[in-house]
Amino acid sequence: MNYGFFRAAAASVELKVADPEFNSTKIIAAAKEADKNGARLVVFPELCVTGYTCGDLFLQESLLRAAAEACEKIAAATKTLDAIIAIGLPVKKDGALYNAAAALHKGKVLALVPKTFIPNYSEFYERRHFSPAPLFEKNQTIYLSDKNSAVPFGTNIILRAGNGGAKIAFEICEDLWAPNPPSARHALKGANIVANLSASNEIIGKAEYRRLLTKSTSARLFCAYIYADASQDESSQDMVFAGHNLICENGKILAQSELFQTKTVCADIDIGLLEAERTRTTTFGQCQAREKGASSCAENSCLEIFVEQKERDYDKARDFFRAVDARPFVPQDTEERGERCREVITLQAQGLAKRLRHINAKSAVIGLSGGLDSTLALLVTCRAFDLCKLDRKGILAVTMPGFGTTDRTYQNALALAKEAGATLKEVSIAAAVRQHFCDIGHNESVRDVTYENSQARERTQILMDLANKTGGIVIGTGDLSELALGWCTYNGDHMSMYGVNASIPKTLVRHLVQWEANCAQSPKFKASLLDVLNTPVSPELLPPTDGKISQKTEELVGPYELHDFFLYNMVRYGFSPAKIYFLAKKAFAAPQPLQDQKAPRFTNAQIKKWLETFYRRFFSQQFKRSCMPDGAKVGTVCLSPRGDWRMPSDASRDLWLKEVEALK
Repeated sequence: MNYGFFRAAAASVELKVADPEFNSTKIIAAAKEADKNGARLVVFPELCVTGYTCGDLFLQESLLRAAAEACEKIAAATKTLDAIIAIGLPVKKDGALYNAAAALHKGKVLALVPKTFIPNYSEFYERRHFSPAPLFEKNQTIYLSDKNSAVPFGTNIILRAGNGGAKIAFEICEDLWAPNPPSARHALKGANIVANLSASNEIIGKAEYRRLLTKSTSARLFCAYIYADASQDESSQDMVFAGHNLICENGKILAQSELFQTKTVCADIDIGLLEAERTRTTTFGQCQAREKGASSCAENSCLEIFVEQKERDYDKARDFFRAVDARPFVPQDTEERGERCREVITLQAQGLAKRLRHINAKSAVIGLSGGLDSTLALLVTCRAFDLCKLDRKGILAVTMPGFGTTDRTYQNALALAKEAGATLKEVSIAAAVRQHFCDIGHNESVRDVTYENSQARERTQILMDLANKTGGIVIGTGDLSELALGWCTYNGDHMSMYGVNASIPKTLVRHLVQWEANCAQSPKFKASLLDVLNTPVSPELLPPTDGKISQKTEELVGPYELHDFFLYNMVRYGFSPAKIYFLAKKAFAAPQPLQDQKAPRFTNAQIKKWLETFYRRFFSQQFKRSCMPDGAKVGTVCLSPRGDWRMPSDASRDLWLKEVEALK
């Protein structure tokens, strides 16, 4: 399967200015190498057939004729390739000279797209030689030479590559830098890949601006943007070129070359991701409708050319030119991760602070277990109290030891409350739960779901009543991962008055607590936070074994590293189980050059097993999410029924489970 991926390349080549014969040889060699590596689209720089810096030589008939012949030579030499080849050359039509992109495939020139915006400022004087693309004219045809048949000519041309969903449009260098680039119109007409043939000279700071421009364009248009830049072999009479090639997708750089390195960069573009983003963001469709309604018939005319290509089987491919983030909720870069943690905790605290001020709360009640989630909730509440200029003594941290509480978590709860400056209250639930067992006729030796959930609901009752007694609210501690899996007791720890962790996945919770530990001023506070981080995740509802935790969550429901990965790709992009399984194998199954080398490793069988568990639990536990408490969204994935996720509690899961079952 190709899973919606489309491999593209941007290539800078060695060239000689005004020597189409030499340049065509280099272009052919680079195209063949890229095709050999599985590229379905290879983009070369602007005017690469002649060189961008020919100056008044562009007005010489000999150079123009040689350029046309070189284009035909390149087409013929690449006719056995499956890749679409995009090259730049000057072409004449009706007495005007155009800076154009030629799309080649299987020995044919499919289309010629002229440059729309011609720069004529600072070091650029292209208007001296080239005319801008005809304004709002229907697509025309052009003859490159007597040997060539009529070729479609115009700016409103889109290539549809095979049946994989890739739709390719072209623009040239300055077109991207203009306030109203052609790529915006192309995207609204369906193009999800924009190829830019460029000759962007290098000056101080321009490389970073180029990155920003290509990233932001791909984000704004929900597209992939391929930028092929002229190499350092262009004339250095007045400018220097660096061959800065970029492939961006939806605001991220998938691949880029180092400056002054004549090379090809390659990436696997996720067409499925781009289409999912466009579908989810309904304003994209609104813009399409407005564009159609505001444009004339000439502007709306668009020639779509089908290009037959073989479907690449990514299951059999040895290489994959794309990084798959094993921890999509957690930045890999240390500095970026620290900044993310600061932002997330600030958002959590500000959300809670608003609620506290609105209801004039006198206290906040937290069930402090000594585990990760309740620790984060305490840290966030402390910051919210500081924002509201409230005494932290108003934070009532309640530790409620039960049948499964270990001394380690109990001592950590005591230490955390003390170091945070909160008021500590201890309420043992053992006697109350035993009375409850007696009332409902449950045998305490039967350690089933009733045994476990009775403890969770008793704790919730205590917290709710203490909140009423102190004029405060109960702060929910459950996180996003638990909500996804339904790993919470309905109307027990599932319920609160404000859930500060509701949109924080378990993999991120750990880093947030670690960040707070790094920021801690008190050595004792830091030591307690670090010990919490080293404690196995557990609800502690079953009696300990030899004083140690006997009930480890990840042994029961699976690794949160995997479940958070599944959750992100399912909810954020709507990917199918088959695609998520494919991506998980790339992220977790074996280390690869582009992947996170520190990520845990799982066998394919383990990934499939826990993927099935994820879908089973996700569908069956929706009823808990349908009535979850308030809690601010802080990331791109949220399961609140009032926000990002609306799903019937009785939806069938069979379709997804059948697909998981069929995985090999």
